[in-house]
Amino acid sequence: MSDALARHDALARHGTESIAKGSKSFAAAARLFEPEIRRSAVLLYAWCRHCDDVVDGQVSGYRQGTASPHDAAERLLLLERMTRDALSGGPIAHPAFAGLRDVVTRHAMPERLPLQHLDGYRMDVEGRRYVTLDDTLDYSYHVAGVVGVMMARIMGVRDEAVLDRASDLGLAFQLTNIARDIVEDAQAGRVYLPDAWLAEAAIPSDQIARPEHRVQLAGVAARLIEAADAYYDSAAIGIAALPRRSAWAIATARDVYRQIGIEVRARGPSAWDSRVSTSTAQKLRFVAQGAVGALRRRNVPISGRSGLYDRPT
Repeated sequence: MSDALARHDALARHGTESIAKGSKSFAAAARLFEPEIRRSAVLLYAWCRHCDDVVDGQVSGYRQGTASPHDAAERLLLLERMTRDALSGGPIAHPAFAGLRDVVTRHAMPERLPLQHLDGYRMDVEGRRYVTLDDTLDYSYHVAGVVGVMMARIMGVRDEAVLDRASDLGLAFQLTNIARDIVEDAQAGRVYLPDAWLAEAAIPSDQIARPEHRVQLAGVAARLIEAADAYYDSAAIGIAALPRRSAWAIATARDVYRQIGIEVRARGPSAWDSRVSTSTAQKLRFVAQGAVGALRRRNVPISGRSGLYDRPT
């Protein structure tokens, strides 16, 4: 085996192991991609997962301790330097950055996109507050919407209108994650809900995790999930423009994540008693639904968007 092929296989194994540990939902959907797209998708995921873990002091998304703001800022600076080195052809000391370089080179990825993703971690490190839904959406773009754009480019998308829909799916995913993880995030000192919404619900921002606020909190979560629905609907239009197997994979991921939001809303005040997830049976049902949808929805015109977040370019 040549050195180049060995490195290729090692990067693929690293990405696959990372996604298996960090996200069962995305791992299930990623299996539906064509092999080359799947490889790039898991490499991109591995870089995103590594950056998230480094900033937060986690392993595969599970918190190992509380990083001080100073430590987190130093870690972010290191990630930025290593990312810029990977993008510019500089030295690489970790397989996640080798994988990023491979993805960026292979798919002619604009360098601003991974750098925009790092800006999302900066918002966390700086302890940014989110006053309005638009503020929360801006955060959601940087941590998830831009990942949707990068994934779409891996699938061969270059049409800006379709990339907008890919961003919308990332936004929907992140809004769903925020709703599911409200209490866990608050216990870690992070609040992504709009301050204006909390004020309307009479929930002090430093008391979100307290049980006596669960009824009001369920209302705020339902409001966030309703906001996510508009982005899930927008994303469905863009999925029809993807290659068939990619459309199958992304439609499956969309339905899996949307179901998480549906379950959070259905549980009401008990939504945070245990972590909401989808069952194996549900995932299999969404795989079947995604296959049918990928066959039916072809060559659908990509109409204009209105009233939704406009991603930075």
